[in-house]
Amino acid sequence: MSEETQETRESAAPAAAPSRRKVIALGGAGLALGAAAAGGAAALLARDGDTPVPVADSGAAVPFHGPHQAGIATAVQDRLHFAAFDVTTTDRAELVQLLKDWTRAAERMTAGAEVGESAYGGLPEAPPDDTGEALGLKPSRLTLTIGFGPTLFDGRFGLKDKQPGALVELPKFPGDNLDPARSGGDLCVQACADDPQVAVHAIRNLARIGFGKVAVRWSQLGFGKTSSTTPDAQTPRNLFGFKDGTRNIAGTETERLTKHVWVSGKDAEGPAAWMDGGSYLVARRIRMNVETWDRTPLAEQEDIFGRDKHEGAPVGKAKEHDEPFLKAMKPDSHVRLAHPDTNAGATILRRGYSFTDGTDGLGRLEAGLFFLAYQKDVRTGFIPVQTSLSRADVLNEYIQHVGSALFAVPPGVRDKGDWWGRALFS
Repeated sequence: MSEETQETRESAAPAAAPSRRKVIALGGAGLALGAAAAGGAAALLARDGDTPVPVADSGAAVPFHGPHQAGIATAVQDRLHFAAFDVTTTDRAELVQLLKDWTRAAERMTAGAEVGESAYGGLPEAPPDDTGEALGLKPSRLTLTIGFGPTLFDGRFGLKDKQPGALVELPKFPGDNLDPARSGGDLCVQACADDPQVAVHAIRNLARIGFGKVAVRWSQLGFGKTSSTTPDAQTPRNLFGFKDGTRNIAGTETERLTKHVWVSGKDAEGPAAWMDGGSYLVARRIRMNVETWDRTPLAEQEDIFGRDKHEGAPVGKAKEHDEPFLKAMKPDSHVRLAHPDTNAGATILRRGYSFTDGTDGLGRLEAGLFFLAYQKDVRTGFIPVQTSLSRADVLNEYIQHVGSALFAVPPGVRDKGDWWGRALFS
């Protein structure tokens, strides 16, 4: 997390970019700025004759309302705070009210506003409605994305007959060493933003609003996005120094999103009807043994991935986005085993982030990849891909999956009268 002071952040920001305070006054203008960011294109914003700036650098707001939740096909932000929650209340009405309260808070925070009646100026005898650490900061393209875990359908809230067939228990893959304390959850919220403090503020305030009804089960901070949903952009590198997932689905590829990411048609019939417009999220915490990797010869590293380290191009190609020739790669290379042609066309949308959580007590970095993958159905998406990788990928010598969770991500909030999960609980 950045150690910058608020003054440093504001002095370094473009002068005309709106603060979280000003966005409230701008109203629809703030949402209009964000509309360019939501689709994943490398859109530009002009400011009174100035040179246009990329949306990612503008601090703009991403629209909260729409048929799909933001934070999936949205241009990937630089920072992440992900939290999984256990629902502690057994009262269905309390849970429904919490989801409504969370929705209203998410609407305000993603638009750059404070929660409730602000962080100051209220009754001095009562805690403020907002914790205040994001005061003066720009919206920073904050997106908040909610998901429902399989355990939410265990009968406590009368949802058992609404559990979709795709919300299955993930199999135990070879090499998994999953920590139950970092796995599962009844609910999840993914907060992505270009400012880490904005993302942390969002999760902190949702947890505060949910006090007595939900409790944080586990959470993860992420930095340095390792995937891109923006066409033609350079793919960010992971902590091994390689580009991975260069053929990720772009936020503007409507046909591929419809085919591989959004639930609709037969996939949204019967018990899963409430998922029409939604998606399924797999979250995996992957420990990377960076010290061992750092002692591995460059040629071996490139063989393991099936890409050159400088450009990120597949074996025998010149550019990272060139179509890979799989037979030129070693049979156990990562790219070859993860490619759709190896997995009956299985395709996922990736939104992964790097993480470092100090050391493990033995002088080794507790570092790795927090892998996030969206798809229409994990049975035809993540599961076949991970089955292929877990059995033969030589990269497994340097990584280990230590946390795992699966969530059904409902459709977007359509308007001010809608709320997260309305179709499920109606």
